[in-house]
Amino acid sequence: MDIVSYFSSLDFMSFLNALPGNIAQGIIWGLMGLGVFITYKLLHFADLSVDGSFATGGAVTAIMLINGCPIWVAMLVAIAAGLLAGLVTGLLHTLLGIPDILSGILTQIALYSINLNIMGKSNLPISYRNYSLVISASNINMAIIIALIVVAIVIVAMYWYFGTEQGTTIRSTGSNPAMSKAQGININFTKVIALALSNAVVAFSGSIFSQYQGFADVNMGRGAIVIGLAAVIIGEVLGEAIFRKHINFIIRLIFVIVGGILYYIAMGIVLWLKMPTDDTKLFTAIIVAIFLAVPNIRSRATNSFKKVAKQNSKAQKVEG
Repeated sequence: MDIVSYFSSLDFMSFLNALPGNIAQGIIWGLMGLGVFITYKLLHFADLSVDGSFATGGAVTAIMLINGCPIWVAMLVAIAAGLLAGLVTGLLHTLLGIPDILSGILTQIALYSINLNIMGKSNLPISYRNYSLVISASNINMAIIIALIVVAIVIVAMYWYFGTEQGTTIRSTGSNPAMSKAQGININFTKVIALALSNAVVAFSGSIFSQYQGFADVNMGRGAIVIGLAAVIIGEVLGEAIFRKHINFIIRLIFVIVGGILYYIAMGIVLWLKMPTDDTKLFTAIIVAIFLAVPNIRSRATNSFKKVAKQNSKAQKVEG
């Protein structure tokens, strides 16, 4: 009887009403996932500094708006701040020889204090009523359209850049550092460039998100790396499942956004099912773990089927 009353208490219309907001947030976090994609998939670098640079983008945007700067100037400076954060992570790793995970953690810790110093306090409101913003949750439909335009521009820019000579060297460095070094590529330089670009995109998404929610908070980037990885991994699994061998670079970028949207829809379902809000991080970890395991499970299943097929064919030949 308790189960019946529980399901009867669920209002499906409330889930549908919240769905546009989940989609809008998913697109914005998918934009952040594009930054994670650069380091995680192209460079194979575990960059944990994005938790800090995401908040840096919001902090810089908020303080500049409050001080009377136009929104486009605030966003450009936010991107530059993220670029500098990635530059620091890259130099800690390449110049000082600090392992990738530790260099990201050091930058993330430092950015927490830096973000507090930028804002002067832990939270700064930037309501659409007081400032001219690019995007706002006050108009969800328009927010979705603007967010889609922004990510389309970023995807096109990334597709173009990673097709250039410098972009190709970054991809080469991530795929085979030893071979790239043997070919005369300065792999340390390409790592620094990639980390700077990644955190610039992350800070840009932080700027967009702070405008969307109407405030910047020093903790707004907490767990951002997990959400970014979720967007990348979910998108990759779905993209490969749909397009298989025909998947290309731009489709992978598009599916990062799809992954971000699906992740936030999943979170919306969790909240609609009245799960404890304190357990959202747990659900996030479970979702990411499941999608991380899918490629490995699929490859094992494929290999096992191939082995059985080979054994059967050999047996048939022997019998023949």
